[in-house]
Amino acid sequence: MLSSSIGYYSLILGLISSLFLVYLSLKSFRDHHFLNTKILSFTFLQFMFVMTSFISLIVSFVLSDFSNETVFNNSHTTKPIFYKIAGVWGNHEGSLLLWLLVLTLFTLIFLLKTKGQPLKYRILTILFQQIIIIGFFIFIIKTSSPFNYIFPIPKEGLGLNPILQDPILAIHPPILYLGYVGSSIIFSSALAATVLGLITKKWASHIKKWVLASWIFLTLGILLGSVWAYYELGWGGFWFWDPVENVSLMPWLVLTTLLHCILVLQKRLILTSWVIILSISTFTLSMSGTFLVRSGILNSVHTFANDPERGIYILIFLFSLIFLSIIIFFFFHKKNESENESFFWLSKESAILINNWFMMYFLSVVLIGTVYPIFLDVITSEKISVGPPFYHKLIIPFLVPFLIFMAIGPKLKWIKSNIENKINLILALIFSILVSFLIVRNFNVNFLINLTIISGALYLFFITIRDFFIKKNKNNSQKIAHFGFSLLILSIMFNNIFSSEIITNLKVGEILETSNTKITFNDINQKNEKNYKSIIGSFIIETKNEKVEKFKPELRIYNQPIIITSEADIKTTLLTDKFMTINVVQNQDYFNVRYQVKPFMIWIWLSVILISLGGIISFFKKEYEK
Repeated sequence: MLSSSIGYYSLILGLISSLFLVYLSLKSFRDHHFLNTKILSFTFLQFMFVMTSFISLIVSFVLSDFSNETVFNNSHTTKPIFYKIAGVWGNHEGSLLLWLLVLTLFTLIFLLKTKGQPLKYRILTILFQQIIIIGFFIFIIKTSSPFNYIFPIPKEGLGLNPILQDPILAIHPPILYLGYVGSSIIFSSALAATVLGLITKKWASHIKKWVLASWIFLTLGILLGSVWAYYELGWGGFWFWDPVENVSLMPWLVLTTLLHCILVLQKRLILTSWVIILSISTFTLSMSGTFLVRSGILNSVHTFANDPERGIYILIFLFSLIFLSIIIFFFFHKKNESENESFFWLSKESAILINNWFMMYFLSVVLIGTVYPIFLDVITSEKISVGPPFYHKLIIPFLVPFLIFMAIGPKLKWIKSNIENKINLILALIFSILVSFLIVRNFNVNFLINLTIISGALYLFFITIRDFFIKKNKNNSQKIAHFGFSLLILSIMFNNIFSSEIITNLKVGEILETSNTKITFNDINQKNEKNYKSIIGSFIIETKNEKVEKFKPELRIYNQPIIITSEADIKTTLLTDKFMTINVVQNQDYFNVRYQVKPFMIWIWLSVILISLGGIISFFKKEYEK
């Protein structure tokens, strides 16, 4: 009870400090001879107030203080201490408090790390940040307080959804939020720089650091979420175009596009409009994801809330930020004379621009696929779902030119270029096509589509490897990221071509034989844990090459809340994952058994790590020490 009171009043004090910061920022902006030292002090106080509030919520969860409504709805005395702490941000109220904590932290870091930047720019960026922060303070205090008191005090809580009680999911939201909230600094600084006419090469070098940080965290956050969905939800795959997966992918696509535009802006004072629009769009899409996840209009296991009032508040807040951004862009942004210069058709910036258009097309497809069912439901009350076939048909054909430009672009020069080593590039393309042909010719797949995509990915793969040996210690971050992306596409394609699946109903003692596989359902066992009971199936898998493996997938029945989950048994090797789940067939003695062979799964995860590593290396390059 005490910790909840401390947490609530700390939020109030944090809001008051934000109002003081707005006043001090406006005052310092008018009298711009120096940065009011009180701004830094209040920014630090603001962060400490939110930190105190967050720690108070953690204490409430650890102590199982069920006088706190958030703790009551999302915890239980039998829940392990690790998941009690993770449960702090595994709900709507706690996740927003984490959002706010990261917002205030990044604002403080921005102030501390930008002492060399123009004074008015720093102040105006802080002012825009405070507008966002105040919006979140009001949202939390008014509609989503994590410190609501309930009486009489229950003896037990309702517990956390068991599928959320997972080590990876415990760290997935904080890392994802670092990516989301990092984009707020990009948003605020872009508006500030636009107002002051500071969209320059120097500003590009400065903001690139924040773009990279946000991009790295968002990439790793998406990876962790995908891995969790793979083994915890029993999906048996890496991506299913789930609406909540999509709302994290969209800002990532924009961030990736923005990062490449920043590279161009560092070299030439062009694409300034692109940079501003993308900076605004990144945070806008992050906020849109917040709205969709918390409005109740998305049907997904990932969604936090089902409260239209909360969704409407975020929507109004979002539209207000968009309106502010549009006003600033149209009234303050003035194109530089060099903006009117045409690109030479064969140059690095032309290749980047073309691929940016591809990225915007991919974004449009994902956006339409995610929001169209929502609009259709509102207008006609017709409920539809947009599945993988929609995305695959619209995205896959454009992957090939996208990959080719990724391979050729780094080999071009700025402003004007000739293709270097034309023969080598042509030979690499021919070799890629031949290898792809040998891979897909003997499989019952869509020959042309698979051939072209694998050829494009192999082309990028070979070109990047060649550059590692020829151009040593030059643009290693770029080469690692591009290599990781080529490996990702190849792994996905091989996974799709070589995967196999058996779905059947079996009861204990039964055997299923196919042309390549023999599945024997030996036995079931039960196990009692502190917060759940487990039914463990015992299976023996024999393959054509006489290899024998044992699998023990589980069904867990949690006691609070009462829910049944399916826990996959996964055998992972360097080349293949073997994936088995079981589910109860109602009113029968049978179990639904799903056995999948998923090649190259580990390479999908490793490729995303490589992509992230490219960004990390770029982040720590010496240029940022200047």
